Amino acid sequence: MALPPRPTLFDFHGVSMTKYFTDNWDNVQNFKARPDDILLATYPKAGNTWVSYVLDLLYFSQMSSERQESVSLHERVPFLELQMPGFPSGVDELNKLTTSPRIIKTHLPVQFIPKSFWEQNSKIIYVARNAKDSAVSYFHFDRMNKVQPEPGDWSSFLQRFIEGKMVFGSWYEHVRVWWEKKKTSSNILYLFYEDLIENTEQELSRLCSFLGLSPSEELKKQVIEKVLFDNMKKNKMVNGSNDEVFDFKISPFMRKGKVGDWRNHFTVEQNEQFDEDYEKKMKNTDLEFRTVL
Repeated sequence: MALPPRPTLFDFHGVSMTKYFTDNWDNVQNFKARPDDILLATYPKAGNTWVSYVLDLLYFSQMSSERQESVSLHERVPFLELQMPGFPSGVDELNKLTTSPRIIKTHLPVQFIPKSFWEQNSKIIYVARNAKDSAVSYFHFDRMNKVQPEPGDWSSFLQRFIEGKMVFGSWYEHVRVWWEKKKTSSNILYLFYEDLIENTEQELSRLCSFLGLSPSEELKKQVIEKVLFDNMKKNKMVNGSNDEVFDFKISPFMRKGKVGDWRNHFTVEQNEQFDEDYEKKMKNTDLEFRTVL
């Protein structure tokens, strides 16, 4: 099937977006959440696939090995706002799901979350990743994902990242506004990518405790083993290799999954400018990130 062309960014209620995430807007906003839904929200490239897989294994790995081996993760965890010509929309996929709870992926900033999630008090997990690694990962993703805007070269991409001219808007706004929302909403668990990498077991326990799950030690071990980066990278149902919009000749969908890879991309000058700008944008928040482990 011929792929639709790379889209252009436009301003959508104050957030940069592309038509692939706004074309189904009314249906997204009117989505009927359920009390047992689990919404997994992240800025792009902050571990959404990783934590989706963790959740899918926690809830459904006992069901049938067939599901794990023949249904790709993006079908098991539909992407709420996605609407691309020739593919079923995220909303349609979610409405067809027969498994419960539904695990739902989104990259929407908090102000765009359909109101039914708040009305139903559905559990929401937000994962945040430091800005520098997010920028690098997003750059390589846009190079290989043919339905993202043309990324340009690294230095112009980084400039756009700083200005917030990315699909789903500004990283700074995204992580900060979700952080503020968490302070008044007990249904949100806010996790950090860096903590997940450093101590997967501890963060898995926090996740289970938030969801009211008490998996056996054996299941926990299995989950931790299966979600190791190298194991996910080899798993065809998880690694994006059966997604026709990805060009693996340019870059794999799962590239490195490390903390601190930004040091291989930022020049000294870029790093200084970035830090200076970062201080300004993040000075009024108590949200803190680690850029190295």
